[in-house]
Amino acid sequence: MFERMTELEKYRIRGGEWGTESGERCGAFLVPSPVGSASLRILACSADAQGNESDWDHASVSVGGSRTPNWREMCFVKDLFWREDEVVMQLHVAKDDHVNRHEYCLHLWRPAREAIPLPPKEMV
Repeated sequence: MFERMTELEKYRIRGGEWGTESGERCGAFLVPSPVGSASLRILACSADAQGNESDWDHASVSVGGSRTPNWREMCFVKDLFWREDEVVMQLHVAKDDHVNRHEYCLHLWRPAREAIPLPPKEMV
């Protein structure tokens, strides 16, 4: 994951609560959206940066308080952080496990140590 981190450095947030240093495998990024003039707020972390704390690569994506990221924006973020041949997913967890800290935020997930099972190709 995060093969293109050097390209993302110019968008890294370095100060404040979410600030991180250059080269870290986790961080907050403010990236221009491929749709209009909005900026995407992305919090991302690679499982290998978290030691044994997590077996998941993760990116959360928001556009601000006005709307949820659209399909094109989520595809753009997937391509920023993962290779073309990697599969990532958005999840709809059981209602009892749902946590909503930001009404307009979507997440991309990839288990770091196993493949995501996929339906038959002709169904996707």
